[in-house]
Amino acid sequence: MDIIQAIALALLQGLTEFLPISSSAHLILLPVISGWQDQGLVFDVAVHVGTLSAVVAYYRRDLAQILSAWFGSLFGKGLNDDAKLAWYVGLGTIPVGLVGIALPDSVTEALRAPLVIAAATIVFALLLWWAEKRAKEQRSQISLLDAVLVGLFQAIALIPGTSRSGITITAGLITGLRREQAARFSFLLSIPVIALAGMLHVIELYQSQEPVQWDLIALGAAVSGVVAYLTIGWFLRLLAKIGVMPFVYYRLVLGVVLFAVFLR
Repeated sequence: MDIIQAIALALLQGLTEFLPISSSAHLILLPVISGWQDQGLVFDVAVHVGTLSAVVAYYRRDLAQILSAWFGSLFGKGLNDDAKLAWYVGLGTIPVGLVGIALPDSVTEALRAPLVIAAATIVFALLLWWAEKRAKEQRSQISLLDAVLVGLFQAIALIPGTSRSGITITAGLITGLRREQAARFSFLLSIPVIALAGMLHVIELYQSQEPVQWDLIALGAAVSGVVAYLTIGWFLRLLAKIGVMPFVYYRLVLGVVLFAVFLR
């Protein structure tokens, strides 16, 4: 992997991680379409760590309040809304963690196939479309039921092409959350998921003792982090104005193009 490939992939990851269009699908497909050698999971994890730093930086004040309230709840200070949100983020992380551990490597690799990505891109675009059209947007407060349902939906995002942000926002809309609150909860849920995945792959990397291009990995993490930070604010403003339909249309077109390319 050279510097041009690293920057292109990092830009792509930073732009797509928090948009409902599946960053993992784009990271898998760009090397396939361009003829590049697959960048591997190590680089994928590096650029995801970059986006993790972006969401932590963007919600740093919220996170400080949430963590303070959570620690307070552990020492008998009661459960306010911020403390409940912290527990709900933890609860919503459990399903994807369990499914991720249970999936054999052979299944994980099979799910990275272009036709699987194409199918998931279309199917979950239609589900997001349905959720957007029926969304009541009645509530701003996250409930226990929201956390359970969104967490279960998040586990589906292990299928590339699904989009972790897309499927969790879909679940939030289904439960009646406002778009902005569904997106905020989705972004907060990304923090433990990306952090845990990153730690697991760092352990695997250390045990494998394979040579690593640390300079390109650091560059990828930095570029993806900056782009992701800018994308979060832009997406939230766009979501408040026009909703998710532009991303639904993009996914449908992308899915059709992928089928046309890979079914030849």
